[in-house]
Amino acid sequence: MLGAVGWLACSVLCFSQPASAQIIETSKERVVTNLTVTLPFIGTVKSRSTSEIQSSNWLLGCETLDRDFADYDQYKEFIAPLGIKRLRMQAGWAKIEKVAGQYDFAWLDHIINDATKRGFQPWLQTSYGNPIYKGGGGANLGAGLPVSAEALAAYDRWVTALVSRYRDKVDNWEVWNEPNFADNTINTPVMTADFNIRTAEIIKRIQPNAKISGLALGHYNKKFVDDFLKRIAERGKFDLFDNLTYHDYVYNPDFNKHEVTLLKAALEKYTTKVKWRQGENGAPSAGGIGRGALWDYEWTELSQAKWNTRRMLGNLGMDIESSVFGLVEMAYTFGPINRLNYKGILKSDYTKRVIRPKIAYYAIQNVTSIFDDSLERIKALEHTNNIASAGDDGHVYTHTTDRKVAVYGYRNKATRKQVYTLWLSESIPSNSNEPRLQDISITNGDFDAPVWVDIITGGVYDIPPSQWSKSGKTYTFKGIPVYDAPVLIADKSLIRISN
Repeated sequence: MLGAVGWLACSVLCFSQPASAQIIETSKERVVTNLTVTLPFIGTVKSRSTSEIQSSNWLLGCETLDRDFADYDQYKEFIAPLGIKRLRMQAGWAKIEKVAGQYDFAWLDHIINDATKRGFQPWLQTSYGNPIYKGGGGANLGAGLPVSAEALAAYDRWVTALVSRYRDKVDNWEVWNEPNFADNTINTPVMTADFNIRTAEIIKRIQPNAKISGLALGHYNKKFVDDFLKRIAERGKFDLFDNLTYHDYVYNPDFNKHEVTLLKAALEKYTTKVKWRQGENGAPSAGGIGRGALWDYEWTELSQAKWNTRRMLGNLGMDIESSVFGLVEMAYTFGPINRLNYKGILKSDYTKRVIRPKIAYYAIQNVTSIFDDSLERIKALEHTNNIASAGDDGHVYTHTTDRKVAVYGYRNKATRKQVYTLWLSESIPSNSNEPRLQDISITNGDFDAPVWVDIITGGVYDIPPSQWSKSGKTYTFKGIPVYDAPVLIADKSLIRISN
């Protein structure tokens, strides 16, 4: 591996019982990389559990339980320390109705009851289909939507039973998963829109205040999106949906901004009330093997952590809610070859046992500890590479010496103190940690004690007086390390620090 990467490794054990969250490392050496930082070290970011966070931008992928590719009991203890409340899950029609007209909810009852008792908020999806009905679609990704009258009637009964059962514990729903991937039938945009409306109307009839996510686009397809939105508009049904979701896997996590801009523009032709949500996104921790998107690149745990945190904070900077896919490596035990999906941020095995958290787990803890809904994005932020002073026109300007630096700014709603995220965005996340020293100027800034934070390791460093100055409302920082993972310039008051 290029660039020595280490961490305090927890022992790799074979657990006869579900893994305990005690294997989560909390010391300042929980993640150690070869990044050289000459600033004075203060401590590390202190993580926060879900009970300490009221609300945030983040959701967590707990998918494939309906197909038994993962085991909720193996990883449930790792959710609260990650600091994310909302959990994306598939309800699994085919797993619950194996005999026509007979529902066995026991496995899902166990998960929903446990999750809600822990303070988590399930985001439950009605997919997939059910092959016991002719024309009922399949139970796997890519299987077509139900199409026959018999199957659609059975689907209606299934959704009615599902929502009626969990209406007191679940109020966030998603209609389907990646309908524009289809193996056994072609899901047209119009057909998909009608199916979304059909499902949402059943949910709203039972649970009028439900929040419903539609579309779940598998990959960006302009015509599919345009035709889907047009059909929803023709039927006047946008009021059924709280948001529409998309999934976008690209090797450089910053290279989807253009597509997101197109998605926003397409939706805003019809409504400004319905928003886009990143319903699924992540990168593997190993390459050349495994299952799922992006498998054919030589990923490592370090580059996975960089990808995930860049995508999370990039989405935050575009006002897009963001779901991490996924919590645990999934064992795809079907077909001629059994393979793991290495996008999990917990290391697992083919028996679905959790072995240990990966670097990405700890890096995401650092993100969730700092970026919750106590912050608001500085929407007037303008970023240039010209370090000349800017006019006082109500905007906040950041100036760097490198135009390839992604920059977003936030302020605490109560104290108005600020935090800025920065990273080199031009390349796929690498295993090299060579920083570029940047001069950064912020006009209309607000800092009392600025610190520098490395999101990957959680290291918090003082920015000494010799490296920053203030002139009026302009703060200038000299020689700030920036590399291809997120770093922060933040007021110290906004960072919980563990010494």
